[in-house]
Amino acid sequence: MVMGSNKEEGLEKPLDQKGGGQSAGVPASGEVEGNAYSPLGTPGVKHWQASFISREGLQDRSNVFFAAVEMTRMPMVVTDPRQPDNPIVFANGAFFDLTQYKEEQVLGRNCRMLQGPDTDRRTVDEVRKAIDEQRPVSVDILNYKADGTTFWNALFLGPVFDAEGQLLYFFASQMDITERRSSQDAYLQAQKMEAIGQLTAGMAHDFNNLLQVINGNLEVALVSLDNPGAAREALVRAQRAAMRAGKLTQQLLTFARKQRLEPKRLNINSLVVEFSEMLVRTLGDRVDLRLDLRPGLPACMLDPTHLEMALLNVLINARDAMPEGGEVSVGTSIVREEDRIDKHKLPPGTYVTLCVIDKGSGMPPEVLRRATEPFFTTKGPGTGLGLAMVHGFVQQSHGKLEIESEPGKGTTVKMIFPVADNGADAGRAVRQRDGVPAAGAADGKPGVLVVEDNDDVRELAVSVLGLAGYAVLSAASGEQALELLEGGADIDLLFTDVIMPGGMNGLELIEKARKLHPGLPVLVTTGYMDDLPERGRSTDLKILAKPYRHETLLEQVQTTLKNSR
Repeated sequence: MVMGSNKEEGLEKPLDQKGGGQSAGVPASGEVEGNAYSPLGTPGVKHWQASFISREGLQDRSNVFFAAVEMTRMPMVVTDPRQPDNPIVFANGAFFDLTQYKEEQVLGRNCRMLQGPDTDRRTVDEVRKAIDEQRPVSVDILNYKADGTTFWNALFLGPVFDAEGQLLYFFASQMDITERRSSQDAYLQAQKMEAIGQLTAGMAHDFNNLLQVINGNLEVALVSLDNPGAAREALVRAQRAAMRAGKLTQQLLTFARKQRLEPKRLNINSLVVEFSEMLVRTLGDRVDLRLDLRPGLPACMLDPTHLEMALLNVLINARDAMPEGGEVSVGTSIVREEDRIDKHKLPPGTYVTLCVIDKGSGMPPEVLRRATEPFFTTKGPGTGLGLAMVHGFVQQSHGKLEIESEPGKGTTVKMIFPVADNGADAGRAVRQRDGVPAAGAADGKPGVLVVEDNDDVRELAVSVLGLAGYAVLSAASGEQALELLEGGADIDLLFTDVIMPGGMNGLELIEKARKLHPGLPVLVTTGYMDDLPERGRSTDLKILAKPYRHETLLEQVQTTLKNSR
């Protein structure tokens, strides 16, 4: 979401005068206020983002313009920020048609009446910020009708000032884009699966290699039991291969939108290097990958798997733009303040740029302007993911996507991300890494109840926790775990899987366990985030994704116990 100009910035632009000076407006001039649907199909030029009027009255309803507002099928609303809580003071008939509210149910109320439990709070905060700063804004937001049904609303909101620049009203136009959003989600899902199809052969090759490494080293360990050193080396190699297989699984799940996406503190250089093998396979034999990574890159807060997929998507586009082969460069750099002011028009701060440069066919201006539109493509069906996904990810990461291209000279795609806060968070991370005692070191051997239906996984967790000094009980189902708790089992932490046979899932077990032991610390594990119902995702439960390393399990158990104290 990108907000439009504020009042001072708008006044610096040539105003569009109407009615002999009765009103004036700030032309959009091709600026895109946000990521909402544009009914124009392209960024507007002549429509106003903000307006100035010489007479404020809402009572004069005898002119043709009021009649036009009432006749249009575009829902429109006017609010008065000078009154407490910025209430609606006018809504046209199309608004009542859209929302199913009656006029007496709307006038005098704040527009938040349209929000509901599934409305994105971040989008609400963006709109609230625009109102506070008296700026125009354009967003897609999930709203609710009078009967409780949801609809996707393409909302444009802009300020109206008097001749002296005092804020009088906010004007909002709206559009029901529910069908478009549903089609877009289905399209993007299909495109993701097409991308998986492009990678299937390479991933199958990887999995077979990893399985060979795991099985082979386990065989070596079994025949080397009389040589502990050799057995240990073989087990370490098998463990390393297993964790790489788990990472491949997470990437596939993310493609299918079945994996929890969480920003983490990461170094983009390290991610690119670790991901380079897959990138090389994706580009194929005819395209060479060149890395130009700036040393000393500061960390960013990004979802690593989603960033990998965004980079992969851009490289697929680069590969397709060079059917005869060529070279693609992936580079990183730091955006300093002078660069930000001159080139990128970013908010204050330091940024890291991830740049992909190809020498392919390039894009003409009319194609470049539409490159990030979800439904726009110059390729045949079923090729690539589309830059719309990259654009959305970069925006959600509080960054900026820039694309430069020229026919015959190639394309440069820049993903610009803000650096992470190196203050309190960094200090806390160091303390957690260096200052927390090893799990199990606490006096009294805390008791842990492990609930897992898979025998091998349960026995492994019991073994790891037992070796770390915990007093461990285990159960193969929620029902068995509840029997232990009702029988007086003394535990300090519940470690449970989500989906288990027998009818009681992990969240139901947690509810019943906390009735018996209020405030019982809980750690949840799952390998498939769709197993976790929405009510579980929305709580503050600590979630450990499978597959996990032993030290990660011990660290999470120790942290959960420490926080509960």
